[in-house]
Amino acid sequence: MKIDPDSPADLSAQIAKSIRDAIVSGTLRVDERLPSETELSEQFDVSRSTVREALKRLGAQSLIRTQRGATGGAFVNKLTYQEAYGQQITTSTLLLSMNAVSFATACEARYALERACAPLSAQRRTADHLATMRAEAHRQAQPGLTDEAFCASDVAFHRALVDAADNPVLSYQLAGAVEAIEPLMNMITFTARSRETIVALHSDIADALEARDAEKTDEKLVALASYTNDLAQSVFAARQKG
Repeated sequence: MKIDPDSPADLSAQIAKSIRDAIVSGTLRVDERLPSETELSEQFDVSRSTVREALKRLGAQSLIRTQRGATGGAFVNKLTYQEAYGQQITTSTLLLSMNAVSFATACEARYALERACAPLSAQRRTADHLATMRAEAHRQAQPGLTDEAFCASDVAFHRALVDAADNPVLSYQLAGAVEAIEPLMNMITFTARSRETIVALHSDIADALEARDAEKTDEKLVALASYTNDLAQSVFAARQKG
């Protein structure tokens, strides 16, 4: 594990990256104890406070855990997909907001990824996935539901569709698409959307999944994508006129 003292990058960030690379490559294994702060400071020729900051960075990424006591120290953590979801969502949200990704681009990416799940979801969906989707569609049809609650329900519906594929790698990859892109899309379209239309499409998707009809599921996702894009275009056009 090495760093470049002449690099303009923060030393603690370099140390964190070096340790992270060792974890990813398998040089440092799950549950293996890292060298002590003193040993790391000597190895990297930096202060203990710099090492401590690097370890905090790794801890924030759930890559290491610390234990107290005589047998304590910093250990390589086993990172689960569930623990990584939050980071994926946060990163996706930041990328979208900082890079001014167009609505059309975000919509295209989100539905292309979600449609990739349709065949697996149709094959592997469980009664629980269907129950969640139908419960959310029913919730969305309630007249007193706030826009914020509708959006949260919308996310939960599509989260269940994705998770029905029973593939943790896909669920992780789509965490950003569903839980980061969709709320941003809802923020733009909520003033123009017809809840009845969305509920009807959601119900059709649930019906298609229950019938294990991947083609029909894909067809309804395409219809939902088209409707969402049309909504956005109408909102943008109204803004330009105003």
